[in-house]
Amino acid sequence: MFFSDGIVGLSMGSQQVKQYEVSAGILVNDGQILCLQRGLSRYDYTSYRFEFPGGKLEPGENPTEALRRELSEEMHITIDESSFEHFMTVRHTYPDFTITMHAYTVNVESRAFDLVEHVDYRWLDAEELDTLDWAEADWPIVDKLMVG
Repeated sequence: MFFSDGIVGLSMGSQQVKQYEVSAGILVNDGQILCLQRGLSRYDYTSYRFEFPGGKLEPGENPTEALRRELSEEMHITIDESSFEHFMTVRHTYPDFTITMHAYTVNVESRAFDLVEHVDYRWLDAEELDTLDWAEADWPIVDKLMVG
């Protein structure tokens, strides 16, 4: 079932579960990976957790178009989609919604960006990623990055 805001609904008994399709960027500079910390959010299980930058696909967008747009909106950086390399796709069910997240590695030449929607950030080596409190949907990406 599709809703006007682009959310796909799954029926679970009499309950509708919201589904979102999102893209995430694993931004890499000088061998380190950018980790962004969310602020207070609607759901306590995502508040103040770390995540990879990105967001929801808008109607008519493919995952790389959405990621390019989200990086521009959230960080004020412009990156050519041709530099995105698909890393993995994760499907995760939270208590209130399900997401399908397409993750891409993106090599960036600069660490300059603006924190528009996040409260903090870290540039970490892959082996340090598990020291942060990640959003649950991001853990499979973290685990794969740490394995190398």
